[in-house]
Amino acid sequence: MKTLLPLALLPLIAAAAPAADPYRWLEDIEGTRALDQVKAWNAETEATLTKDPRFEQDRARAREILDDEAQIPDPDAVLGQQVTNLWRDARNPRGLWRVSPLADYRAGKPRWRTLIDVDALGKAEGKSWVWHGASCLEPAYTRCLVKLSNGGTDAQVVREFDLTSGRFVEGGFVVPEAKNDATWVDADTLLVATDWGKGSLTESGYPRIVKRWRRGTPLADARVVHESPVTAVEVTPLAFTDAMRRWPMISVGNSFFDRALLLGTDDGRFVPLGLPKNADVMEVIDGRVVARLSQSALGFPAGALVAWSLADIAAGRRSTPDLVLAPTERQAIEEAGASDHVLWVKLLDDVSGKLLALRRGGDGTWTQQAVPLPGNSTVHLATQIGASDETFVSVEGMLTPPTLYVAGERGAPRVVQSLPARFDASRFTVTQRFATSRDGTRVPYFLVTKKGATAPAPALIHAYGGFKLAQTPTYLTGQPYRAGPLALFWVEQGGAYVLANLRGGGEYGPRWHQAGLREKRQNVYDDLHAVAEDLVRTGVSAKKKIAVSGRSNGGLLVGVALTQRPDLYGAIIAGSPLEDMKRYSHLSAGASWIDEYGDPDKPADWAFIRRYSPYQNVRDGVRYPPAFFYLSTKDDRVHPGHARKLAALLKAKGNPVYFHEYLEGGHAVGADHAEDANRAALLDAFLRRELMGK
Repeated sequence: MKTLLPLALLPLIAAAAPAADPYRWLEDIEGTRALDQVKAWNAETEATLTKDPRFEQDRARAREILDDEAQIPDPDAVLGQQVTNLWRDARNPRGLWRVSPLADYRAGKPRWRTLIDVDALGKAEGKSWVWHGASCLEPAYTRCLVKLSNGGTDAQVVREFDLTSGRFVEGGFVVPEAKNDATWVDADTLLVATDWGKGSLTESGYPRIVKRWRRGTPLADARVVHESPVTAVEVTPLAFTDAMRRWPMISVGNSFFDRALLLGTDDGRFVPLGLPKNADVMEVIDGRVVARLSQSALGFPAGALVAWSLADIAAGRRSTPDLVLAPTERQAIEEAGASDHVLWVKLLDDVSGKLLALRRGGDGTWTQQAVPLPGNSTVHLATQIGASDETFVSVEGMLTPPTLYVAGERGAPRVVQSLPARFDASRFTVTQRFATSRDGTRVPYFLVTKKGATAPAPALIHAYGGFKLAQTPTYLTGQPYRAGPLALFWVEQGGAYVLANLRGGGEYGPRWHQAGLREKRQNVYDDLHAVAEDLVRTGVSAKKKIAVSGRSNGGLLVGVALTQRPDLYGAIIAGSPLEDMKRYSHLSAGASWIDEYGDPDKPADWAFIRRYSPYQNVRDGVRYPPAFFYLSTKDDRVHPGHARKLAALLKAKGNPVYFHEYLEGGHAVGADHAEDANRAALLDAFLRRELMGK
């Protein structure tokens, strides 16, 4: 195994800061000393990995793939008879927000009119604008709330835009930069949650106060309509629309998973929906709110979709709920969207996507119709077309490029656009396998290999395992971990690529997530180890020839893999990771995740967190696998101090570490395709160096 060049600044690290945490100074995000260290690490990593003979080839090819104009212009929203899209390519790295007539888009021949050139806007205003989305007010769809982030952080500016003129509204609504959000109540009224000044944020750093803001009045004069305590996670204004009306609401995050919704009434009050605890509201249709239960309630099983009358709730009447859909043991309801009269539900069946169309009858029962789509695929619901009761839906697989369909209740969906193949899929094979975890749980994973590849081969596992988020197989040129087409590069060289479906995610509904919460967190890590050991047992790979990759919570996962099983893994890729679980709840948005991990300030919780927290489990005398940390200085969700401190600690104990911190990009790291392509090339060089000896 090769080692990196010594760092000139490493002696400074060892000599600094309190003994209890000698690298605490690296938590100073923009501090001169911390950034000097980051720049030194970045330079070391680039000097080492850019020498790889494939680096420039990989970077150029990744950029070509990411900038390829043969991409599907995903429909962001249907606005009456128009459809919007954000388009990014080599000439427009930050994107063009544009609109086309719906009929032309459906026919696969859109006629685009640019509304906002994000790159040009940033240049003109001296900002590094990153698109955060837009919401337009029905039924005219002429006024929109546009959200822009300077540098890609979670903080954003909200500005009113006129769709007809293609300009920001002079003297219109503007919510200054903060971790904020806003939604329309009507053409002259917004609900706004933002930083209102001292004491207006929660302990997690998010808004806790929602105000109603009338056009023509100062934002400071907006009237409070809801206030949560500082111990809450956040409050967010939102709205659902159906064929009947707009339903303004306020989401109150008492904790990360306990989110109660308040319904706006005609007289301006906000009343509780009163749904079962931790129910996830997914849609509104025919005046009924549809929610997914996180636990069994009211005689319905956990994971089921249930609907309640909003009119009854607003009037204070008891609402008798309907069972919309109950998944089987091997299924999980993942997405839902509504057209005027049809509820579209995407579910997972052993991690394979399926689409159902559901309609409510006069007797309160819901009938369902399966939409015929290719099997063994990832299905994603895009936006719906209200009046015609249709939906846009995309389908892809690891070896099958994405196809966008428009689907109705009956008949075969019609192809809107299908991407050409970007590689010869006949050279590869993909299978779904199941490993057995330590407690006997059956853990699925997808395996892609090159036909004829010599076994055992170096393997790359990507996983997440948390926050109800399922990991489903996407085309190999996509971004399963924000690293561009790295998976494709890897299997082309004879490596094995694995997507693991660990507990903590949403692959099998609430039970799968809850099996990885708090004191049960070790189940997630046991699942990962089981998948890696299954690769060894079946001859796919070998010990110390397996790399594992993850982002955010997945970055915590791979940090645990590094410290728990240095005998098993040969390389670690940690993107925007959590690593110091003693400090996580005091860093950036960390306090909002106590529901998931537990509270390290409580001795009983720290007792189980301490067992796996990577930063606290690095031991003297142990040779750990090489680790590559990538992150962003501007990440205001997961603090960059996590990766910085673990990198410093590992280096101080003589372990090989690669580090690359981007100045922009926020939690997603890459602010544009250039950064994504560079990272794909760096990571491929890292894996080749450490697992292939090249």
